[in-house]
Amino acid sequence: MCGIIGYIGDRPACEVIVKGLKRLEYRGYDSAGIVTEEGGRLYIKKGAGRIDELAEKLGFLEMPGKRGIGHTRWATHGVPNDSNAHPQTDCSGEIALVHNGIIENFAELRGELLGKGHTFKSDTDTETIAHLIEEELKSSSNFEEALRKALKRLKGSFALGIIYTGEPDRLYFVRNESPLVLGIGDGETFAASDIPAFLEYTNRVVFLDDGEYAVITMDSYVVKKLDTGEVVEKSVQEITWTLEMAEKAGYPHFMLKEIHEQPRAIKDAIHGNREIIRGIAEEIANYDRIIFVAMGTSYHAALVGKYLFQRLAKKVPIVEEASEFRYEFEDLIDDRTLVIAITQSGETADTLAAMKLAKKKGAKVLAVVNVVGSMATRIADLTLYTHAGPEIGVAATKTYTTQLTVLTMLAIELARIIGTASEEHLRRLEEELIRTPELVELALKHDGALRELAEALMDSRDFFYIGRGVGFPTALEGALKLKEISYIHAEGLSAGELKHGPLALIEDGVPVVAIAPSGKTFEKMVSNIEEAKARRAFVIALGDSKKLEKVADVFIQMPEVDELLTPIPYVVPLQLLAYHLAVLRGNDPDKPRNLAKSVTVE
Repeated sequence: MCGIIGYIGDRPACEVIVKGLKRLEYRGYDSAGIVTEEGGRLYIKKGAGRIDELAEKLGFLEMPGKRGIGHTRWATHGVPNDSNAHPQTDCSGEIALVHNGIIENFAELRGELLGKGHTFKSDTDTETIAHLIEEELKSSSNFEEALRKALKRLKGSFALGIIYTGEPDRLYFVRNESPLVLGIGDGETFAASDIPAFLEYTNRVVFLDDGEYAVITMDSYVVKKLDTGEVVEKSVQEITWTLEMAEKAGYPHFMLKEIHEQPRAIKDAIHGNREIIRGIAEEIANYDRIIFVAMGTSYHAALVGKYLFQRLAKKVPIVEEASEFRYEFEDLIDDRTLVIAITQSGETADTLAAMKLAKKKGAKVLAVVNVVGSMATRIADLTLYTHAGPEIGVAATKTYTTQLTVLTMLAIELARIIGTASEEHLRRLEEELIRTPELVELALKHDGALRELAEALMDSRDFFYIGRGVGFPTALEGALKLKEISYIHAEGLSAGELKHGPLALIEDGVPVVAIAPSGKTFEKMVSNIEEAKARRAFVIALGDSKKLEKVADVFIQMPEVDELLTPIPYVVPLQLLAYHLAVLRGNDPDKPRNLAKSVTVE
C-alpha cells in the first residue's frame, strides 16, 4: 500500500530515490512520482504507470538536487492518473508532499480550504494536506509549527514525506498508523516505508512510532511528538539483513526465490527462538481464554496454531479475523485474556487495531512477526520473531512457513509446561520439526512435475482445495495463493463440507486438490476424494500413503512426518503450483493486481 522514500545528502537525490522506489514496488502501486529541490525550486515529475516506464518517459534520473522524496501510489481517493499521482503541492508550489494512508475528514477540510481561495488540481485526499499546511503557515512563526498545527487537524492514517523550499537543508517525515523508518548514514539520511529501500547505503535505522515526526538533515535527525513538539529519544538499531537477501539472486521472480529460501528460513526460525521460547510459554501458560487475530495468510497460520494448541496443550483458542475482532470482542476481553497477533509485516492496520483494543482492555498481547522494530512489536507485551528475512513477493511464502514453525515450537513448549503431552511425544515432535527444512527440500523437488501439471491446468476456471483437521488451513492457504497471483477462482474447503453444497459445483475435469496426510482423518479424506471422483473431478492428492495413487489422477508423494507438522512441507507444492500457473498465464507473481504486500489502511 504505497511506498515512500526520502533522501538528503551529497548524492544525486534522483538516483537514490529511483533505486528506492524500485525496491518498494512489491508494496503494489499504480503511479509514481519524485520531487527534488535545487536553488530554492521544486522539480516534480510524476505519472500513472510503472517506474521503469516513467523513468524513461519523464526523465526521473535527470532531476537536479541532493534532497528529494519519491512515492509509489496505490489509489484510494481518485483514480490512477497523472494528476492524482504524488507528490501533491500547495497553491504556491513551495510545499510538496507524499502520503501513504487515508484522511477520513479530507472532504470537510477541502471545502473549508476552497472557501478560503485555494485551488485544487487533483481528486486526492493528499492534496488537502499540502493546502492545509500552506494555510496554517500564514499564521505560524515557522514551517514546523504550521506543519504540526495542520496535521493535528487530520483524522485517519498517514505516513508523510514533506519538502519545503523555504528550508533547503531539511526534510520532514511523519508517522501515524502507517509505517516509516529512518536510515542513518554518514553525511546522508534516508526515510522510507520499508528498510530495503535504502539498505544499499546503510543498515542503521530508527523506527518512528505513531504520532511522531522526524526532521532530517544530511548529518542529523530529530524525532518529536506530533501533539506537543517534545523531542523523543530514539535508539539506532542495526539490521542484519543484507542487500543481497533482498534481491532476486538469479531467480526470475522474488516469489520463486522466497519459496526456495524456506529451508533456510525455517532453520533460522528454529535457532532464533530456541533460547526464548520457554520464557514466552511460561508467560502465557496460565491463560485459558486465548484469541488468535490475523488477516490473510497469517490468519491461516493462526488456524494451524489453533489445532496445535488444542492437540498438544489442550487449550481451545478462538481464531478471529482482526478486522472483525475489534467490533465483536470489545466487551469480551479483559486481563484474563491472551491475544496472539500474527502479522508478517507488523504493520497490518486491522491487526494493529485489534492489538490496541486488546491492550486497552487489559489483555496480554503476544505478537508473532517478521519485521524487527515494526509497530506490532512496540504494541505487544511479548514478541516472537519469525526470522524469515525480507520477503519482497506480495504473496507470503517463507513468512508463512516460519510462522507455522514458531507456533509449533510454542505449542510444544506450552504442552511441556502444562503437562498435557508425554515428554517422549514432545521430543519426537521437536526432532521432526528440526527435520522440516529437509522435508521442504524434498517437497521442492516436485517443482518440475508441478510446472507440467500447471501447463495442463492453465485454462481451468475453478479449483477446489480440500482438507480436514490440521490440513484444512493448508487447503485455505493453497486456494488463496492461487487466487492472488493466477487470478483463477479457487475455494478452500473443509472436506466434510463437500456434500453440504459445494459438491454441486464439481463437474467433469474440475481440479480438486486434496490435502491427505496419514493421520486421524486420512480414511475420511479418501472417501471425500472418491466423492469428487464420482463427479468426474480431476483430483490432485498430496500425501504419504500409496493408497492415494489408486484414487487420485495425480499423486504428489510427500515425506512421512507427524500429522501436526504437515502444514509446513505440504504448503510448498501448492505455492509452486500457484506460481507456475501465474507465470504461464502471463501474470507477474511478485506484483498481483489490486494487492499490496502490507495492508496498512483498513
